[in-house]
Amino acid sequence: MDFEWDSAKSQRNLAERGFGFDAAALIFDGPVIEWCDVRHTWGETRVVAVGAVEDVMLAVIYTDRGDVRRIISARRARKKEIELWQWCVNL
Repeated sequence: MDFEWDSAKSQRNLAERGFGFDAAALIFDGPVIEWCDVRHTWGETRVVAVGAVEDVMLAVIYTDRGDVRRIISARRARKKEIELWQWCVNL
């Protein structure tokens, strides 16, 4: 799978949160859970994906544009998201 992102936004994420979008994309190398973000009308389908990069749980917000997955945002996963991921992965 090919990924793209706004490089300035990735650099800001690295400065503020300790990881860039290149590292966040690594969650897709392992098991992830996903759901559509329906909180707002974005004009495109946005998906929240939760997965692990090494021992750090991340939430990545993305949209698919053709064959390319565009990362919009990434942050550390919240407690409830981690619990849901653990429950789903351990079924």
